[in-house]
Amino acid sequence: PLNHELGPSHIIQKKNNFRDITTLLKDPVGFYTTINEFVNHYTDVKIDEIVGIGSRGFIIGAALAFQLGVGFVPIRKKGKLPAKARSQDYKLEYGTGCIEIHVDAISQGEHILLVDDLIATGGTAEAAVNLVNAMGERL
Repeated sequence: PLNHELGPSHIIQKKNNFRDITTLLKDPVGFYTTINEFVNHYTDVKIDEIVGIGSRGFIIGAALAFQLGVGFVPIRKKGKLPAKARSQDYKLEYGTGCIEIHVDAISQGEHILLVDDLIATGGTAEAAVNLVNAMGERL
């Protein structure tokens, strides 16, 4: 069932629970602990680049890339990247979207870790996986 109380531009599927991460980000101990847990988990994993989706995926992804000593690659909404980009359309809960990655962002043979702040329907994450795979890489 859909919640129509806020009008058509704010239709939300009630089955999805979203938790905002801004309270985590403003808590230095919580943010440090979160990044440190990811670092501990991925320290012995071969990673060349971390790919972060959208704005909040940049925060966690860039901090993690810094701590692991690897590169960071942003995936952004269509039209936000400054250089030539590859695009991927995807379905949202309420329509469609498009994300992009620079065509030269990932080199052949690199090991990629994909980071986002949440997965609701999985559409954005699936589109990001398709973009990386289209560049000849596997996550």
